[in-house]
Amino acid sequence: MTVFQAKLERFETLATECDSIADRAADGSKREAYLRLGARYRELAGDMRSVIAAIEAAA
Repeated sequence: MTVFQAKLERFETLATECDSIADRAADGSKREAYLRLGARYRELAGDMRSVIAAIEAAA
């Protein structure tokens, strides 16, 4: 389970970092790219939460 928890935390961290970079980006296309990347990392974090919940429910 710790591997899944570590991945969840990493995806959340990456999403936050992407948002921070997007806030500082002067170029509109780079800002958009980092916002999309952050959104994808948030989706992955949500998927990981679902996996963790399913494992906990099965235990």
